[in-house]
Amino acid sequence: MQLHRQAAGQAQCMRPAVALRTCSGAKRSRAVSCRASQQPAERFPAQVCVVLGTQWGDEGKGKLVDILAQQYDVVARAQGGANAGHTIYDDKGTKYALHLVPSGVLNQGATNVIGHGVVVHVPGLFEEMAELEEKGVQLDGRLLVSDRAHLLFDLHKEVDGAREAELAGKKIGTTKRGIGPAYASKATRNGLRVNDLRDLESFAEKLRKLSADALARFPELPYDVEADIQAYQGYAQKLLPFVTDTIEYINNAHDSGKRVLIEGANATMLDIDFGTYPFVTSSNPSIGGIVSGLGLAPSKFDAIIGVAKAYTTRVGAGPYPTEIFGDLGEKVREVRGRPCGQV
Repeated sequence: MQLHRQAAGQAQCMRPAVALRTCSGAKRSRAVSCRASQQPAERFPAQVCVVLGTQWGDEGKGKLVDILAQQYDVVARAQGGANAGHTIYDDKGTKYALHLVPSGVLNQGATNVIGHGVVVHVPGLFEEMAELEEKGVQLDGRLLVSDRAHLLFDLHKEVDGAREAELAGKKIGTTKRGIGPAYASKATRNGLRVNDLRDLESFAEKLRKLSADALARFPELPYDVEADIQAYQGYAQKLLPFVTDTIEYINNAHDSGKRVLIEGANATMLDIDFGTYPFVTSSNPSIGGIVSGLGLAPSKFDAIIGVAKAYTTRVGAGPYPTEIFGDLGEKVREVRGRPCGQV
């Protein structure tokens, strides 16, 4: 087992691989990704590589994916939503904050895939796309969205906030981005999928039903379903050119010899089944979520990289067994801006 060091994190690969060169100096590693200096000395051998977080997030997955993506034809997201934040930099030090778009977006030769396991807030996706295009990153023909991905509406965000307010002193620590309610809609089978945008009349009927269900539980929600229906008529025209059957696409890409890099969101200790339940996210950020959220068989995975960092951090509520207290803990919190702990 060979150790890969990158930025503030460490990555352990489950089979021998090529070590990555690191930037000198922690300050520089935060300022730019040093993409040129961190290129693998040799081509990374795995045709299909999965990058996962092994702690509570913020391990540096996005930076590692950004480096590896320069050697891959396809970079894919399989689960989560805009509750995942990956920050990458180009060779000029320009910062890109990504939430839904995969971190391979700076590799102009890569196709970026949002799989069906992701919940998609369309206005947020458009904002992210617009920011990328303003910085010169072209997405036409390079971004694909699964027709089976579930839609996350502003309604879900309002429900998220209302549920958290109800919990009072027992808050879970949600990001209030609507992720949990969107997955709840999926599980109760009254959610809407991207493919529903192909029939706007049926879409409107389904969204009204979804809204009625939510308002029956939270009558005071500040949500205008008719305004959202009107907005999505415009969103549909803009989004549908990016929509495809990503299961077929990614399997065909693999079978034709293309290299696929899969980017996990959140981290294993936030997994709804394996994490510190109930203080977890609403999806499976572990390897099982990659399989079910992308539709690629695990037998096709050549490498699985688990990213960790020496001083862990955790945001939100929930147990944190290795948290550092005392003078050292206070000093680290002043520098990092959040509680830290040891591996």
